[in-house]
Amino acid sequence: MPYLPIHEYGLIGDMNSCALVSSGGSVDWACFPRFDSPSVFAAVLDDAKGGRCSLSGQGIYTVTQRYLPDTTVLETLYETEDGAATVCDFMTRAPARSPDAPHEIIRMVEGVRGSIALRLVFQPRLDYARGATTLSVTRNGVLANHPNGVLALVSDLSFSIEPAGDGGEQAVAEFTVREGEHVEFAVAFGVGRLPSISAMDCRNKLERAIRHDQASVAKLGYSGYLRDEVVRSYLTLHMLIFEPTGAIVAAPTTSLPESLGGVRNWDYRYSWLRDSAWTLGILYRLGDPHEGEAFIDWVVDQCAMSIESMQILFGIAPESELEEIELDHLEGYARSSPVRIGNGAAFHRQLDVFGEVALSLAVFHRYSGNLSDKAWGLLKHMADLAAEMWHMEDRGIWEVRGPEQHFVYSKVMCWVALDRAAKLAEGHGFEGDIEHWRRQRDLIREEVLDKGWSDSKRSFVQAYGSEAVDASALLIPFLGFLPPDDPRIRCTVRRIQMELSDGPFVRRYRTDDTDDGLVGEEGAFYILSFWLIGALMTIGETQEALTYFNKVFATANHLGLFAEMHDPVTGQALGNFPQAFSHIGFIHTAKNINEMMRSQSYEEELLA
Repeated sequence: MPYLPIHEYGLIGDMNSCALVSSGGSVDWACFPRFDSPSVFAAVLDDAKGGRCSLSGQGIYTVTQRYLPDTTVLETLYETEDGAATVCDFMTRAPARSPDAPHEIIRMVEGVRGSIALRLVFQPRLDYARGATTLSVTRNGVLANHPNGVLALVSDLSFSIEPAGDGGEQAVAEFTVREGEHVEFAVAFGVGRLPSISAMDCRNKLERAIRHDQASVAKLGYSGYLRDEVVRSYLTLHMLIFEPTGAIVAAPTTSLPESLGGVRNWDYRYSWLRDSAWTLGILYRLGDPHEGEAFIDWVVDQCAMSIESMQILFGIAPESELEEIELDHLEGYARSSPVRIGNGAAFHRQLDVFGEVALSLAVFHRYSGNLSDKAWGLLKHMADLAAEMWHMEDRGIWEVRGPEQHFVYSKVMCWVALDRAAKLAEGHGFEGDIEHWRRQRDLIREEVLDKGWSDSKRSFVQAYGSEAVDASALLIPFLGFLPPDDPRIRCTVRRIQMELSDGPFVRRYRTDDTDDGLVGEEGAFYILSFWLIGALMTIGETQEALTYFNKVFATANHLGLFAEMHDPVTGQALGNFPQAFSHIGFIHTAKNINEMMRSQSYEEELLA
């Protein structure tokens, strides 16, 4: 069967892992017990071999999908002429004071009109479909065995084992649901002895999941512009938090392509300091300090362990594997290979990480009013390293796999690290070499304004000695490096629009201008659209910013989820899905627009 568009999926999760559920009701991606664990279903990466747990109607039927309000419970409605049924999909969260979730996907079917015939196919392929997964029917469901684990489908339905298209096995059950009837089943990892479905207590688990989500939302207190959509993005980010450590994954998937048929396919089931730093600001802006504090603790601990090498991404737990491996037996989404697990970018030198961590700690201090000795010690050491290393070449924010260069954004973020450290030390009595940090900060600014600016382009450029334009320069007005009304800001924004933008959709750089060590094209990054909109607001182009925001917002999927990228030509979602960075950008921008709408100046502009 053909691959569904990436945007035709919803997400469920338990803050240990996540699953993708298609708009047609098929679980096509899930990893247990953690985000970075091997998959048990991976049809999204190989339709024939990857494995799935699908629920479909029989004959002619229609399907619609939504989240229950203010929850991560996904409801799919199946309708025929003769009847209709809903399916609620969710994952069971950890009990209070327990770090580990039960690692379950609960699927609850309810007849709501007439009668409807449904077909359930359980086709697990454990360990990324490496090796055989064998199935056996038991009194309480189906047990899947693999040398690296077991997976159970707990159900009181009657199953038969049939051959699957990949030569393996699948368990199939066909059943009819009438109005008022309930059918429940659960996919449970690591359960060797199957309980009855009644013992799984699915109804109470559903109620607990709803209460948990709605309690999280109630803390936010946000009722402004696009309230429901902001809440949806917040809940999506919440699902991407690995609760046992506080780490935040960039996305719950691997190797969904940046261009169809291309090789730019990466594993995002890890925590980038850059993405996480921006997430921290969201958590505090929306009033969720608990998760913010957990993340700061994680950042400080991780950075303290690798301070000299300054990794830019980490596994979600100390035992995570980061070595990059290609899975040649999987064809990749829509034959976009290779499929990769692990991420070699962890070992790149990216000097911008100094500034991103400094921003995280500065945001934490601003909202919490304190900074532990350990956290300040980290920031102090990072400022010292930035002062020592800022003149070096690196791989830049985009983790290019071509040669290292003097990337302008990396220099600016070293400036940020020194600037924030000096201001915190001076303003709050922290110990540090303030004068040295200031001197190095000022040297960076002087050099960037000299070597990072192109008179011919009238813009900041990607790297010293280059005329290539880079969308990372859209962040300069937000960092304090130059005042927002500096003409170089406006010129840079307009140059990026001219060379890298298709309306509101922005590419990182032109691949024919930048040696990033890869072949092929890529889509426009959602986060860059939100940076552009913010930059336009900063330079006073309010109406243009709002027009662009509405166009970008219109490309969210049917559930309000954003992928990593968007193809402005085809309208397709690209890259890993859903992407934390995209939702971070959406929330920040929506809140900024909300604040602007409440200001007197904006009201006057509307009346003009």
